[in-house]
Amino acid sequence: MSDTANSVPARERRQKRTINPVWFLLGVLIIAIIVMNPSFVQPPGYMNFLKRAAPLAILAAGQVYVIVSGGFDLSVGAIISLVVVGASMLTNNDPATTYWVIPLMLALGTSIGAINGMVVCFLRVPSLIATLGMMITLNGLTFMWSGGAPRGYLPDTFRFFGRELIRDVPFVRFIPVSVIVLIVVGGLLAWGMHRTNLGRLIHAIGDNPHAARLGGVAVNRVRITAFMISGLSAAIVGILLGGFAGVSTDVGTGYELQAITAAVLGGAQLLGGRGSVPAAIGGALALTAIFTLLNFLGLPQPVRQVVQGAILIAAVALAMHRRERTGT
Repeated sequence: MSDTANSVPARERRQKRTINPVWFLLGVLIIAIIVMNPSFVQPPGYMNFLKRAAPLAILAAGQVYVIVSGGFDLSVGAIISLVVVGASMLTNNDPATTYWVIPLMLALGTSIGAINGMVVCFLRVPSLIATLGMMITLNGLTFMWSGGAPRGYLPDTFRFFGRELIRDVPFVRFIPVSVIVLIVVGGLLAWGMHRTNLGRLIHAIGDNPHAARLGGVAVNRVRITAFMISGLSAAIVGILLGGFAGVSTDVGTGYELQAITAAVLGGAQLLGGRGSVPAAIGGALALTAIFTLLNFLGLPQPVRQVVQGAILIAAVALAMHRRERTGT
């Protein structure tokens, strides 16, 4: 374990000497947005941008835990939909229920992540297949629970986290509560990945799971923890999106691939062993900026999907080329 785990901090120190290219990409995109929409430099412009980006950024930060450990989590979009629909059915517009429904939804997302991890670790099902199966299962449960059309309503106390603004803030005038949630959750996830033993073990497992196991690392426990963090982040995003857009059975559709794209755009290696939470958040901001530019250009939704797919393919191809060239 010592050789494997100790090699990780050294690699992280080397990576910290250079600025991740995603921040340069984000800077170029922000400049392009300002050129097309000069009002973006005003607080309402960039604060609303951050508000829109917050759910994807949180989801990407959780997803990177699974990716660095050498897996995928395709169930997060379905978890989001289940949380939104489940919360609406349980609260039914009763503000008093918010205080137990939110912890229940967070526990639900974490539990689903634990099940994903156990299926991968103990049944030896590849994470791609295990989480795809979970995605289909959860979508079916969401449809069955709601009857295809959610009958409940989310009270304002629940929608507070995704909808409300903290006003009269010096310099910026207001801060969306969702941005505060992003700062807190993103900070905790970054600390967990880059400043704790858990993060070092996740990197070690993704880098070489066999060597990590021989070194005494509890590989299964660490992998299950990574899936639990991903499931928890999806539940948090479900709570935010419930405040954004209300109740829908497909509110989380597509978020799983967007989160993976954002993580890869931030430099996460799909084969495991490499990834950064701040860079994944940067990737989410860059992806949101790309979508914003496409909207300014008046391009239809299918073009957005084409661009997202092209980004994912190009980023993976570049990562594979770099891995073959450098051997890292």
